[in-house]
Order: sequence, then C-alpha cells, then structure tokens
Amino acid sequence: MSESIWNYPSASGHAAGIELAGFKVEALDGSIGRVDKHSDDVGSAYLVVDIGIWIFGKHVLLPAGTVTRIDTAGETIFVSRTKDQIKAAPEFNKEEHVGNPELQDQIGKYYGSHRA
Repeated sequence: MSESIWNYPSASGHAAGIELAGFKVEALDGSIGRVDKHSDDVGSAYLVVDIGIWIFGKHVLLPAGTVTRIDTAGETIFVSRTKDQIKAAPEFNKEEHVGNPELQDQIGKYYGSHRA
C-alpha cells in the first residue's frame, strides 16, 4: 500500500518539531518559493508555500506526500512536482481549508493525479 499524500514519506528526512517556515522549496525543475507555514498533523500534514512575488503573492497547499527530501542544513525542501503543476494548483485560502475535508480531498486528488 502506498503512503498517504497527507503524510511525509519515510525517506524524506522529516522529523516532527522542525520549524520549516522560511525554507526554500525546490520543484523538479527549479525553485518555486518559500514555506509560509506548515502542519505536522498525522494524516493531514502539509506545507503552505508562497509562490508569488512581492505584493502579488499566491499561496498554495502542498500535501506532505509531495516532499521527497528535506535539507535542514540548507533550509531547502525538495518536492516531486514541477513548477507548472504547483502554480496550477488551487490557491490556498485559510478560511476555506481549515476544517474543510472536501477541499482537502480536492487538493489531494489534484496532486495525486499530477505525479512526477
């Protein structure tokens, strides 16, 4: 059985309690942004990534299952999606996401169907 899209893969190097806010995010084809916030909740872990520039920022939710490796020394998180896949993802809206299982399911399906 495969790992859940909402849990960090065991090979990612993730350790609970590490503060990931501010870490750079590297897609398969280059840098995509920085972590704004994150959750380590089992079964619903995610990163909120700021992929915008200046005041035109866009935030997207990346399920923890997209993380392939965390380089704590270099403060970089590597993910298994392209920049275009991440840019095309539904925009993160805290009011809509928190406590909304339908939206989490929609985002999970989006990233599950857009594998590298």
